[in-house]
Amino acid sequence: MKNIPITILIIIVIIIVSVILRILYFTFSSSKKVGGSKSFKKIKEAIELNTKNILGTKLLPCSKGYDKTTGYYRNGMCSTGDTDSGTHVVCAIVDDKFLKFTKSKGNDLTTPRDGFPGLVNGDKWCLCILRWIEAYEAKKAPKIIAESTNEIAGNYIDKNILLKYAA
Repeated sequence: MKNIPITILIIIVIIIVSVILRILYFTFSSSKKVGGSKSFKKIKEAIELNTKNILGTKLLPCSKGYDKTTGYYRNGMCSTGDTDSGTHVVCAIVDDKFLKFTKSKGNDLTTPRDGFPGLVNGDKWCLCILRWIEAYEAKKAPKIIAESTNEIAGNYIDKNILLKYAA
């Protein structure tokens, strides 16, 4: 080390500090994307909650293989997460009665816009649990697909009520 000029040592220290800062930045910025300072245990629990349906079996896709890919994450699944303020966990077979009802509440699901194709009678779509409950209370709830309705829906309404609407 005696033969290495001080400027080279300073450059090496700067490079090492820069690498450490980049590692810290990417570590903390990526943790924010999955829920901030959540522990891995909580992340694992959240993933596990999104793998079962209201029947207690594996959550199946609500839509697949056509232009109207549903789900908050647009992956066909009625799964949810921290950024899903609507809790899109009910796989419904929308009908005209429901579409008219939700439009009257300010959520027009029939008009295509911004990459959204618009829904028609018979389409399968992941609905917000609170909107489904609101439609249920107004006697406008659509049928659901139990195998594709996330078990999290049971935290908001008795799953036996949901099962009465199973197609």
